[in-house]
Amino acid sequence: MKKVMAGIDLHSNNLMIGIMDMDGKRVASQKLSCGLKEVVGFLSPFKKRLEQVAVESTYNWYWLVDGLQRLRYPVVLANPAGMEQYSGIKHADDTNDAFFLAELLRLKILPTGHIYDEQLRPVRDLLRRRLTLVHHRTALMLSFKSLYTRATGKEMTLSELKELEIKQAQDLYDHPANQLIAGMQIKHIEQLTESIERIEKVVLDCARELPLYTKLTTLPGVGTILGMTITMEVGDIKRFAEAGHFASYCRTVEAKRTSNGKKKAENNSKCGNKYLAWAFVEAANFARRYDEQCRKWYERKAAKRGKVIGTKALACKLAKAAWYLMALGTDYNAKRMFGQPATTQ
Repeated sequence: MKKVMAGIDLHSNNLMIGIMDMDGKRVASQKLSCGLKEVVGFLSPFKKRLEQVAVESTYNWYWLVDGLQRLRYPVVLANPAGMEQYSGIKHADDTNDAFFLAELLRLKILPTGHIYDEQLRPVRDLLRRRLTLVHHRTALMLSFKSLYTRATGKEMTLSELKELEIKQAQDLYDHPANQLIAGMQIKHIEQLTESIERIEKVVLDCARELPLYTKLTTLPGVGTILGMTITMEVGDIKRFAEAGHFASYCRTVEAKRTSNGKKKAENNSKCGNKYLAWAFVEAANFARRYDEQCRKWYERKAAKRGKVIGTKALACKLAKAAWYLMALGTDYNAKRMFGQPATTQ
């Protein structure tokens, strides 16, 4: 039987499936509602002939990819950022988009993304929600400090704010409106802190079971939260062939295009994982404060290129060191990371 490829153009409320044979001939297509039963009903007559099924990586791909994988369909996740249709095309619609995915599959040039482990993915997403809650809490703290400064002309430190109870916050002001908002903000800060701590406990219990976590926490600047973040965002470290590829995924390398030794343009600096980018920059900031060798290396780099470049360069070094720890199981060695210190004559 002649093999076929399937492309699925996925939207929030419907999807389009296009099936193409190995000669490039369109075999079948249909627009369906977003339901696994409908998709499987359409694909089942072709299941024995299906070489691969490409699903477009939209924000809502989880249910479809996981469902098809459970039913042993050969699914790949198409990366839209890496695909570009012919710019001179006159007419394009969902049907053409679905067959375009199938065509790239047939030619073996489809840019694909990583399908994260179905069991660990909810824990990773839970940790991402924690970051959102931290942002909300920080905004409330800054708002409270701003109100206090406007009403009293004084500054309140963050440690003082964290010690405040609702009644104490209200007693800082005479006007009922200020008392109301101060009490509400302290209450919301306490609730957010409780939610953040609950999330951290659940994620930490899961991260401790993974061998990557223990190794990562030996890196300078990587503590509990950053160790959990890196562990959960990386997933399978084997998908990165070398340290440079991992550092690029963490957005710690420069994005540029050169020709004849000259810089011609900026490449896509957003390509990669923004959560890992945040984690390694945070790790670099902590490392330069509390690790002597990291601080000295950062200061030399910052003196030549500036503080921002120095921090990003240190983040890149930490990302590469993390790859060796996770992929090869090595222990952290500052001499391998920075080289032997210079000796004075």
